[in-house]
Parts: sequence; structure tokens; C-alpha cells
Amino acid sequence: MSKSLVYESGLGSLLAGLSFEKEPQWLADLRAKGNELHNKMGVPTPRNEEWKYTPLRSLASVNWQSGEPGPAVFSQDPTNYAETAIRVFLVNGRFDRNLSEVPATAGLTCMSLRDAIYEKSEVADYLGSVAKIEDHTFAALNSACFVDGLFIHLKAGAMVEPVIEVIHVTSGDEMVIAPRILVVAEENSSAKIIEQYVSDGESKNLTIPVTEVILRKHANVEHVRLQDESETSYNVSLWETLQDESSEYRAYNVAFGAGLGRLDQNIYLNGRNIVTRLDGVVVARGEQILDNHTKLDHAMPDCNSFEIYKQIIDDKATVVFNGKIFVHQDAQKTDAKQTNQALLLSPDATINSKPQLEIFADDVKCTHGATVGQIEDTFRFYMRSRGIPKAEADAILVYAFAAEVLELISDEVVRERLEKRLYKKLGIDFTV
Repeated sequence: MSKSLVYESGLGSLLAGLSFEKEPQWLADLRAKGNELHNKMGVPTPRNEEWKYTPLRSLASVNWQSGEPGPAVFSQDPTNYAETAIRVFLVNGRFDRNLSEVPATAGLTCMSLRDAIYEKSEVADYLGSVAKIEDHTFAALNSACFVDGLFIHLKAGAMVEPVIEVIHVTSGDEMVIAPRILVVAEENSSAKIIEQYVSDGESKNLTIPVTEVILRKHANVEHVRLQDESETSYNVSLWETLQDESSEYRAYNVAFGAGLGRLDQNIYLNGRNIVTRLDGVVVARGEQILDNHTKLDHAMPDCNSFEIYKQIIDDKATVVFNGKIFVHQDAQKTDAKQTNQALLLSPDATINSKPQLEIFADDVKCTHGATVGQIEDTFRFYMRSRGIPKAEADAILVYAFAAEVLELISDEVVRERLEKRLYKKLGIDFTV
């Protein structure tokens, strides 16, 4: 890559000081590949089309250190997104056995990825098989330097009823945190997962998680991701999913945190009769920059995908949405729908939206659209005329805008807690 497209960065120096002894050869090869790719790609500048609206100069200028294990000190209890849950804590990317609660559950393996690498032979087949680190410099860096993470494995036929709650905690300052998440759902299995990324203070860290999800035939997984880290931190993530025939995957990305947050989410529909949801709610305030790049990759016939992204932008914040639907030549009878809607609450707020369709099949139904607007005075006047104060009227209208996505989440407790967090993020003291 031309030097004009990358910043000079000290991130590569992190790798020189790392040593991973007695690892299996396949993992050493993955690390070497990640090292080579990251050193080649560097930290992209806005001259790179994929990073045009997401400046990384401030990130590149920090003298980052490798993430160290440390205790998590919480200003508030983050374990409040499920009443009955299998609860896992990752502190600075490492599985914390003291905080985690993982009761024995039929058909479920939920354990430290580091341990699974040595104890579960199947990890070698799955880890690194979905994430295309060739296209993502921070995912390549993660592959080179991750220490631990989480392995979730659903055996064939397993139906896990409790929500699997995963809490990623960053603690410390100016560290690179690189958790690695691997989720494998075998045939006819089902589960609900909620991941949340939080900080234990106003620290400045760089979190670069990579999540790989594999769904086999007839598997059914609902996966909610809440990014709610400190607004002094950076979060640059890759989330990639591979679906086999007749599987169903419902992914919900809720982004509230980080001063600069970027998520690349790609789902590969690699079999017939697949159903996929890829939805998001993004709320940015202050001077946050929140960027979401999504791709629904239709490789086979007779599949349905649905995508709704809602963005609420206030103050001087900037939001980016780049959503691509790619339909291969063999993917006949594809039905794919994409909607991106942004609500601007301030004249200084910015949205950069780029919906894309690339279609190489001729018997398909594909639609996309993008709209940008503000709270309509007519609706606000209607509510004010019935005695509702302005703050509450605006809260109801903003909630109604985001509800199209949040109400799709099937777990009632998770849904209600996310709604409450939405109001808190908006600075509104009001509960529906």
C-alpha cells in the first residue's frame, strides 16, 4: 500500500515485543500472517476510500502498549442485560474465571479461547477460517497479538435457553486490547448471545476485537452486540459470520460508546434457504465518530436477508454507514432488503451514508434506500398540544424511530434494558 494511504504508527512495534511459546503450528502461522499483513497495510488515512470519513490520525499518534491483565472496578454493575444468563467476563481480552458464571449446560461449551486452543481440537479448524484479515488491518493485528478470548460451541441439537451474556471490560490506559471470539453452532442448535463492550473508567484504550460466527445447517442464533465503551477510547472491530443451508442468524448492533468506533460486519450466506437479519441502532453525541460498514454476501439461491440501520446523531457527532448487498451469479431467487435512516438532532451533526447493491443474478428482488431527516415539528406539536413536555415528546419520537430495530430483539429483558440505555445516552430522564 502506498505510504500516502497510511499513517506512520507504533502499532507494529507491539508485535516485536510479544512472545508466544509452545503454541501449535497452525496458530503460529496465523500470527505470522497477521503480523505480515498489518505491517503491510498499516493504519489507513482518509485517502483510503474505505476510511474516507473516519480519521485515524489521533489513534496513530498514541504510543500504545500491549494490553495487560488487570482487575475490573465497576462504577455500575454491567451484568444487567439478562435475568437468567450464562455470564462471561473478559477483562482486557482475557477470560476472568473469578467474575464469570458458567453453569454446566447441556450441549454448550463456553470457555477461555486460550484453553480451548489446547483442549479442543476443533478450534484449529474454525479459528481464522471466517475472518478475512487480508482486508482488515486491525483484524490482522488482532490475529498477531491476541492472548485470549472466548470459545462458544453449541453441539448438534443443543437448545440453550439462558441468554449467554459476554461482558468485555477494558481497564487501564493507552493499551491495545485484542479479544478474539469464536462461536460455532452445529446442526439444529440454537442460542441467544448478547455481547457488551464497557470501560471501567474514562481511560483511553484501543479495543480491536475479532468475532467469528459459524452456523451449520438449521442452526438458529440471535446475537446482540452493544458497544458502550468510554468516549475517550477507540473501538475498531471485525464481526464475520458464515451461514450454512437453512440456518437463521439475527444480528443486532447497538453502538453508543467510544470516541471513535468502527465496525465491519460481514455475513456470508453460503447455502440455500438461509434467513438473515443484520440490523443496527447507532447513537452519537458530542464529537463522537461512529462508522459501520456492513456486507451481506449472497452466494447461493433461495435466501432472504433484511437490514435496517437507524442512526441518531446529535451535537457535532459524525456517523458513517456503508452497507453493501452482493449477489453472486448463482444466487437466483435472492430476496434482499436494506434500509438506512438517520435522524439529525443538531444542525452540526453529520451523516455519511452509502448503500450499495452489486447484483450478478437476474432473478432477484433487491431493494435499498437511505433517508436523512429531523424530528418533524408537526409530530412534536401534536404531542405538545396534548400536554406532553417537550423533552418527553422528543423522547417518545426518538424512541419510536429506534424501536423498529430494538423491538425485533426477542428477549424482553435485553430489549427493555437497551431501551433504558438509549434514553440515558440521549440525556433524557424519561421512561416509556
